[in-house]
Amino acid sequence: MKSPISNQINTVFIHVSNLKESVRWYSELLGQAYDLEQVEDPVYNLAINHFTGLTLDAGPEGMKKEAGQSPHPLFNFHTENIEEAHSYVEKLNYEIVSDIKRFDDFSFFVIQDPDGNRVMICTG
Repeated sequence: MKSPISNQINTVFIHVSNLKESVRWYSELLGQAYDLEQVEDPVYNLAINHFTGLTLDAGPEGMKKEAGQSPHPLFNFHTENIEEAHSYVEKLNYEIVSDIKRFDDFSFFVIQDPDGNRVMICTG
């Protein structure tokens, strides 16, 4: 049976408690310009290439969202150079929750945003 649902991830939502802090964190991680004066609750869409978007979601106005923590990464960002990426994250003073793990065809490490959301940085 042909599905009416596309084989494409459109947007990944990251639930955050402080939208401006999260915009700063993710924008700096990705080397994107940002203007916190332009950030308005409840959501902020980061510019991501290809089809998939990344939306930071602070929830309804006037309510502080309590983001749940997962011990596992929600998604990954790609890098061509794992050592350079690791060094960059260290310079940002971001929380690194795993050392670089190396395999024959890819390497990765995991970081944690201010709400405890885990993100993998990986090659391959």
